[in-house]
Amino acid sequence: MNPPALWPDFDDEWIVYEDDDLIAVDKPAGMPSQAAEVGRSDDLVTRLSRHLLARGKGEPYLGVHQRLDKDTSGVVVMTKRREANVALAAQFEGRTVEKEYRAAVTGWPPGKRTVTLRDVLAPGDGGRVRVARSGQKGAQSAVTHALEVARSGARAVVALTLETGRTHQARVQLAHAKAPIAGDRLYGGAPAPRLLLHASGVTLLHPRTRKKLEIRAPVPGDFDPWLQHGDLGARVYDDPVALARTVARAVLCRHALGHAGDGPLATTAFRLVNEGGDALPGLAMDVYGDWLVVHLYADDTGLWDDVARRDRVLDELASLGAKGVYLKVRPKQANTLVDTRREDLAPVGPVRGEAAPSEIEILEGGIPYGVRLGDGLSTGLFLDQRANRRRVSEASAGKRVLNLFAYTCAFSVAAARGGAARTVSVDAAAVALARGRENFARAGIALDAAHAFVAEDVFAWLGRARKRSDRFDLVILDPPSYSSTKKRRFVAKTDYMGLAAEAMALVDAGGVLVACANHRGIAWGKFRRLLHEAARAAGREVIQAKDLPPAFDFPAPLGAESHLKIVWVRLG
Repeated sequence: MNPPALWPDFDDEWIVYEDDDLIAVDKPAGMPSQAAEVGRSDDLVTRLSRHLLARGKGEPYLGVHQRLDKDTSGVVVMTKRREANVALAAQFEGRTVEKEYRAAVTGWPPGKRTVTLRDVLAPGDGGRVRVARSGQKGAQSAVTHALEVARSGARAVVALTLETGRTHQARVQLAHAKAPIAGDRLYGGAPAPRLLLHASGVTLLHPRTRKKLEIRAPVPGDFDPWLQHGDLGARVYDDPVALARTVARAVLCRHALGHAGDGPLATTAFRLVNEGGDALPGLAMDVYGDWLVVHLYADDTGLWDDVARRDRVLDELASLGAKGVYLKVRPKQANTLVDTRREDLAPVGPVRGEAAPSEIEILEGGIPYGVRLGDGLSTGLFLDQRANRRRVSEASAGKRVLNLFAYTCAFSVAAARGGAARTVSVDAAAVALARGRENFARAGIALDAAHAFVAEDVFAWLGRARKRSDRFDLVILDPPSYSSTKKRRFVAKTDYMGLAAEAMALVDAGGVLVACANHRGIAWGKFRRLLHEAARAAGREVIQAKDLPPAFDFPAPLGAESHLKIVWVRLG
């Protein structure tokens, strides 16, 4: 893959105004206004700074006076000279800057009329803002004027003028008025390809000339199709323009990962499209170095039975520039599969482009792992656990680490690279553990007595380990949703609690169980409850149970939970 081509730092078309004092950008949806986390450099200010520096005019200066939510598009104004800061800051702080937005909503009362929303807002939970209770600490007044400008049935587009600039102001006020913005994950918006909120313009006095300056950004192309037809859902695959736009937005959101292939913490494997979380239901796509792996999820509608639709989607994805594209067709009832290497489900060769070597090496946080793109439905590395492998690595120094259902031992490798004193990897598949040993060697970890590989049924091993009074400081429990051995059948939805209790018995006092459930039928609330039930069954005290968020390249669909649930359980 070619990061400069696929993930350019900046597009000159995003600049909607510039002079010696100011620069204004039409920020795309999905680009954070400021750095989302340490080490990420995909935010607007950093990318614009690099772009201006590349013009060859020396180190640029950017004064930030305004921000937009990551998923909101539209006008952001910054100063290019320090001398302009005071005058512009005074306008923003004095509320004399006119800020105009467009929002696509459902539930707006019919009739083109102006409504003024006056609420007092305060911080809520989960990153939300709420309409404040009387006398609530931290409450601030917020005023928004709204005017309907277009309508189609129950859907409408409203023009908003914000007198104040509170966090999530328009989003929470419209939701409180029972007209949430489409695509709003936090405040209950209707299904949409993105958050349909756009900062369409600002009007201010130029900080040097003091003349009135109007800066506008056109309403993006997502708004009108949604207004006319609602959310496309799977129909996006039959609309070439919408498909290209939706794939491009998903790619833009992975800018930080696309540029993470260099340096000591390089990462060259990640998810590029995550089903409904990227408004592409039934479709996922992973990057493995120079190759792509596409996953098509079967459903009751026969979404992927149409060969022409499938080919159209594969052609669009192949145009991103990978050397080759591999395909995995995932049946609705994957637990019933006996042979996961069937050619109709997982072709050995690529369906577009050239073949990869039988095994390629990718990097994750600087750690090498071997993957096989044409070896059945699995490649040898579960990319949705990337953030958790990093957490395990950071917590492993000097610790005894047990990895249950270890597969190719990626968690064990991460723990060993983090300085674990001992690792034990248990899995029923000796072939998978052999690949685990190769991953240890690939990562430069000596295969000595400190690292054990046990090819055995996990349940049987747990019983014997408990009798031996084995203890570990960190236990990773990441079972498949379904598994069968000669002696036992495991179904996560019904059997996880008992398994967790067995694992907890091996956690030393003050140690941690990293409990993972990759099952869409197990909700977060249920998962937390069964872990507390498991602790009671094991006679253990839960000191802390902390939910771990999914990696940002695995967004959940609107209104749904992440398929992967992880809880960091510290036991007394």
